[in-house]
Amino acid sequence: MSEEETMHTTTEATTPPAVPRGLAGVVVTDTAIGDVRGREGFYHYRQYDAVELAATRSFEDVWHLMVHGRLPDADERAEFLARTAALRALPEPMRAALPVLARTTAPSGPLAGLRTGLSMFGALAGLRPVYDLDAEDRRADALAACAVVPTLLTALYRLGQGQTPVEPRTDLPYAANYLYMLTGTEPDPRRARAIEQYLIATVDHGFNASTFTGRVIASTGADVVACLTGAIGALSGPLHGGAPSRALDALDAIGTPDRIRPWVRERVIAGERIMGFGHPVYRTQDPRSQLLRTIAEGFGGPLVDFAVQMETEVEEILAELKPGRELHTNVEFYAGVVMELCGLPRSMFTPTFCSARVIGWSANILEQAADSKIIRPAARYAGPTPPQPVPVP
Repeated sequence: MSEEETMHTTTEATTPPAVPRGLAGVVVTDTAIGDVRGREGFYHYRQYDAVELAATRSFEDVWHLMVHGRLPDADERAEFLARTAALRALPEPMRAALPVLARTTAPSGPLAGLRTGLSMFGALAGLRPVYDLDAEDRRADALAACAVVPTLLTALYRLGQGQTPVEPRTDLPYAANYLYMLTGTEPDPRRARAIEQYLIATVDHGFNASTFTGRVIASTGADVVACLTGAIGALSGPLHGGAPSRALDALDAIGTPDRIRPWVRERVIAGERIMGFGHPVYRTQDPRSQLLRTIAEGFGGPLVDFAVQMETEVEEILAELKPGRELHTNVEFYAGVVMELCGLPRSMFTPTFCSARVIGWSANILEQAADSKIIRPAARYAGPTPPQPVPVP
């Protein structure tokens, strides 16, 4: 009996249990990749505090941790950096197709271009279903796919601006190379490190919508790029990955600090969401926001002062109008501030987030691929009672 037939029989024989909307809080699997403790304001990658990793380690160290399960020693670090840097260049057929890809996907934004371009990469590379591969080949495919994401994103952005793509450099680490390909200029170490810390802090964050999407696709045995493109599609939704630029848009709309309270109060009373505030998991301060606020304050300046004042006043208004709820800044609020300070265009805020999150997705895909059980939940039918006569035309 096939798995579909078995599932159908099981569903008929049992009544599906009631679950919260959106599967909120429902445990769907075991994982060794990481977790989010919302009530504590803590999250981790493997056994390490993610914020501590962002403060003390390189992006490549954390990438190695995610896909190999351990932090690298000095020799492993050098080998891993060289291996992943060598994978950054796009295959020639893709380079030739990039101008057309940039034009055709421009109306939908950079993530649409990445989703399409990454699919093209997977086809050109001949990636096979994870179901047919051993663990090492799956890992090799995941590394290759993740390594080209920054190259694709920056090339598509530059072409959209009428500029020539900048070829990746193998002598620069991940974050510095990303900024170099985006701007055409080697970044100063301070900004490169700020972006690196942001990327590390956003590599993974529990079973969010995009991570779960990637794992569902992996459970079918599909190839790595199919899993990643599905996750990118989930991330493109404004309720998931689209808030960093929107948080800054709110600062722009407010204009001056004296307008914060009336602007925010009016929108909260109207039932509107204040972008950059609140999180579905955290019931205390978002540790990622605290890290990024510290990074932003290290730069200083009017934008940072305005953001800090807005954080204080918005939290006071939310506490007054929504008593009993812990609503604080989330990662998107100060992420937008940090990326603005480092010279990233707002249209690239969410794509930059994606360039980090592909690493977490790939780790989840590899973990899911080791389990051959397909993810196939049930739904409770809520339509008209069947069977009813089919109307005569």
